[in-house]
Amino acid sequence: MNRNSFIKKAIIAIASIEIGYLLFDAFKNKTTKINTANLFSAGSITNFDNNKMYPFSSGRFYISVLEDGGMLALSIKCTHLGCMVQAKDDGFMCPCHASSFDKYGEVLSPPATRALDFFPISISDGNIFVDINNPIKRDTYNKSQLTYI
Repeated sequence: MNRNSFIKKAIIAIASIEIGYLLFDAFKNKTTKINTANLFSAGSITNFDNNKMYPFSSGRFYISVLEDGGMLALSIKCTHLGCMVQAKDDGFMCPCHASSFDKYGEVLSPPATRALDFFPISISDGNIFVDINNPIKRDTYNKSQLTYI
């Protein structure tokens, strides 16, 4: 066997292994459970009503449940200087510099210049889990940021 034939056979073998792996991955069962070990457990989905906000001071976030049942886990830190925002009737208020945010976390009045950070929400076995280790910075609210049951 010469060098050119060896290289061709090695490339074909590597490509075959990669194709086999891709096919195996495509057909395996995709209903794996989420790993909840590093997530904050917010409780059962039955504990949350539409159009309400729920504070989680130990997790340092609020869960805002919208009219249509969409959920958004919003950071408790103001995006201006990091003060802790407080829930009000239909949004949030920063007591330090009077920034206010709506229930989606969008800025209603400055000095904050961008929306509140949010955390990814996962639902497993009827329970809500929030990944408080990975806040997502954003400029504005987008409907794709919501999690539905």
